[in-house]
Amino acid sequence: MITLFGIKNCDSIKKARNWLTDHGIEYQFHDVRSDGIEAASIDQWIDQLGWETIVNRRGTTWRKLDSSIQDSCGRDNITALLLEHPAMIKRPVLDIDGEISIGFKPDLYKNIFNL
Repeated sequence: MITLFGIKNCDSIKKARNWLTDHGIEYQFHDVRSDGIEAASIDQWIDQLGWETIVNRRGTTWRKLDSSIQDSCGRDNITALLLEHPAMIKRPVLDIDGEISIGFKPDLYKNIFNL
């Protein structure tokens, strides 16, 4: 099963969804803001890619955090922070039967789907 996690109005999500549709790849979209996200999913992503890869430090949600919170982020507390602020999850998260990739670039998706 292929699931694309993100936020529906995100430009990267729109590009990824269009790419998947244009290439006839069936997927399920999961909006982490409106549908929520489970801690187990975030932990799985972190276990595969590291917490630093999952956190979107370029977004406004991260930049609005107090610097003491930013400085204290680590593996022990990042899941709770991402549950509280799902917009801080770097997007899109592509889950193909448990294999996770983060971000969208056409060449990345071509490689993932062997096209």
